[in-house]
Amino acid sequence: MNTQSPVEILITDRIWIATALLHQKFPLRTDFKKDEIRQKLQDEGLAEGIERGTLSAHLDQHCVANVPPSSGKYRMLYETTPGGSLRLFRPGDLTHPGRVQRRKPSKIVPKREEIPQQYWQLLDWYETWTKEAHAPDTLINWEDDPLIRLIGSGKHIWADEHADEYVNRLREEPA
Repeated sequence: MNTQSPVEILITDRIWIATALLHQKFPLRTDFKKDEIRQKLQDEGLAEGIERGTLSAHLDQHCVANVPPSSGKYRMLYETTPGGSLRLFRPGDLTHPGRVQRRKPSKIVPKREEIPQQYWQLLDWYETWTKEAHAPDTLINWEDDPLIRLIGSGKHIWADEHADEYVNRLREEPA
């Protein structure tokens, strides 16, 4: 059993845990505000010993795959809106070129032995979550989209005349 206290858990791992817990709690949400992640850290007792400025630096830069890196080159989070919402990074997400390391790959998930055992299930959940994101059955079924089904409807109206001529004729007709 892992008996680490929150103080011994890396800040990046704490942030990943909090974000993963939010994804599990709200499976229909695609991303979360930084304040929601901060609150989850508080709720879980994972914010102990982290200064607000340090946490902000991690949420703004160190952990975020698609922003320019400063000192940390982690890829644990993905920014869905500039300066705004975040979600967990998924393999295949865009990564800022400054985070690509050939010698040592960027950290994406915590190491099991470096987080408390109570959070180990999150690592298993993450593996399934990332696979489901790329599964064919989770893709949009375009045939069920009502707007996509309209493609080509009404083409008989201008089948015998050029579209520009059709529009010009409509404009000339009295209202």
